[in-house]
Amino acid sequence: MSKITDEDRERISLLQLVTSSKNEFNNLTLDQLNRLQQLIEKKDYSHDKKANKSKSKLLKKINVRIYELTEGRGIWG
Repeated sequence: MSKITDEDRERISLLQLVTSSKNEFNNLTLDQLNRLQQLIEKKDYSHDKKANKSKSKLLKKINVRIYELTEGRGIWG
């Protein structure tokens, strides 16, 4: 069994925030989103097709939210 690192704990903590509520994702700061993006990109899910697909979806969602925050508006508004 592999050792759980501090980065693993941080990634899990941020993912729990995201999954705890639909609105919680929108409450993440730009720094938290960037950090979550880095942590997810580092993690290799290639052994699990379903997890890898979820990783891709979440990264797209994070990218959209980062764009919204940096541009100061939503894409459609």
